[in-house]
Amino acid sequence: MDTGAPDYLTYELRKRLMVGLRGEGAHLTLDEAVDDFPDALINEFPPNVTYSFWHMLEHIRVVQWDLLMYATEPSHVSPKWPDEIFPDVSVTANRAQWEESVKAIRNDRDRLISIVSDSACDLLKPRDYMDGRSIYRAVLLAIDHQSYHIGEIVMARQILGYWRSELTDYK
Repeated sequence: MDTGAPDYLTYELRKRLMVGLRGEGAHLTLDEAVDDFPDALINEFPPNVTYSFWHMLEHIRVVQWDLLMYATEPSHVSPKWPDEIFPDVSVTANRAQWEESVKAIRNDRDRLISIVSDSACDLLKPRDYMDGRSIYRAVLLAIDHQSYHIGEIVMARQILGYWRSELTDYK
């Protein structure tokens, strides 16, 4: 990455982005949020929420995939908001579909980590096919988006009494 910045800054930047993509540090990881996820909750709509847990998970998957494609494929066309970003509320999933969504999120996350860890990739370079934006920006959006929705999953699990905590019992 030829930004003119000292090597230790580019190393730290890449390191922080990889930590963020993994959900480490101050955030829960995806694996922590969905660990021991009850089958009974996959299609549950938490109180006052217009989408199920699987809808949230699938939304994370679609947006992360979109950001990955946006950052790597000049001809990529993003899904239309909101119809192609969220599953239809009538669509349900089973355990196998839930696990497939989790697996796809992990795989695309690992692809983003691979890009970030590649010292030949200039993360800060504006890209014409990204409307002058950088891969760095796309990765920050992926981190921010996933963190928000993982927090949402955990909060909804807490509200429904399905979250392990030193403060509450786990059903």
